[in-house]
Amino acid sequence: MTKLFARLAASLLALTLATGFAAAQSKVTVAIGGGSCLCYLPTVLAKQLGEYEKAGLSVELVDLKGGSDALKAVLGGSADVVSGYFDHCVNLAAKKQELQSFVVYDRYPGLVLVVSPSKTSEIKSVKDLAGKKVGVSAPGSSTDFFLKYLLKKNGLDPTSASVIGVGLGATAVAAMQQGQIDAAVMLDPAVTVLQAAHPDLKILADTRTAKDTLAVFGGEYPGGALYTTTAWIKSHEKETQALATAIVNTLAWIHSHSPEEIMAKMPDEIVGKNKEQYLAALKNTIPMYSLTGLMDPKGADAVLAVFSEGSPDVAKANIDVTKTYTNKYVEQVKKTTGTSAK
Repeated sequence: MTKLFARLAASLLALTLATGFAAAQSKVTVAIGGGSCLCYLPTVLAKQLGEYEKAGLSVELVDLKGGSDALKAVLGGSADVVSGYFDHCVNLAAKKQELQSFVVYDRYPGLVLVVSPSKTSEIKSVKDLAGKKVGVSAPGSSTDFFLKYLLKKNGLDPTSASVIGVGLGATAVAAMQQGQIDAAVMLDPAVTVLQAAHPDLKILADTRTAKDTLAVFGGEYPGGALYTTTAWIKSHEKETQALATAIVNTLAWIHSHSPEEIMAKMPDEIVGKNKEQYLAALKNTIPMYSLTGLMDPKGADAVLAVFSEGSPDVAKANIDVTKTYTNKYVEQVKKTTGTSAK
């Protein structure tokens, strides 16, 4: 009888601990603007490494076609946080939507404007895109913003090209190879996959490295970040801090492990069948990932400058760009744990 009571007591204790752990795990839904894209790898890798759980979160990742779709999910209430490009925070500020990024994982955007293999002889520069069909992940996404910026920068009307949503992964590669579009704004691993099949692939603009980003934008230009409404952040300080902690720890892990080790942690369905191509793309992308998780104020200013040039609404909105991001939570990670990505 004593043994029976002991077993019952042990079972009750285990149940109590499990229930308490579950209660401690806050549930957060994160909408990703294309989970297979390497620009969003830190968000997915954090889950693979168990970093969200370590920070006390139960995170559901919802994979969507593009950044604009992920943003709609948060604004519509079906997701809590966006894993997408910071520039949406600046663009929406012009429409009085208060969005704020709280951890940055891409210090460069990684956007690449590529010419369709069948149009290489016809399209020699950005100016040749007038009247052409250009693929983007989704209309209104950062890929679309990038295209319009380049068109304007090259003296063209930002609407002079026909924009077609083709996604970011295999669908974008297929659209290019089948000649459904004349060019596309793509991200890795899709760019590297297309280059493997077409070694003479023509690239009109590339922002995967510091040098290339400087050439296009004139300075650093933050890409992927976790962001949401300022109202959500204010009412979910604990969850916001936990997400920032998970991403900062993941960035530290990325910069202390080999590309092969990183790839081994990623889901098979994201890596795909051709591991060599994925690895090559990952090697191209790693320099893009932030070392700290912090927003560079000059980078945020560059985003505002780019959008002010391409969007009359942003130019006349008198946006205070410092309100579109906060470094508070990333700085707190270093204060409490001493952790920084490098």
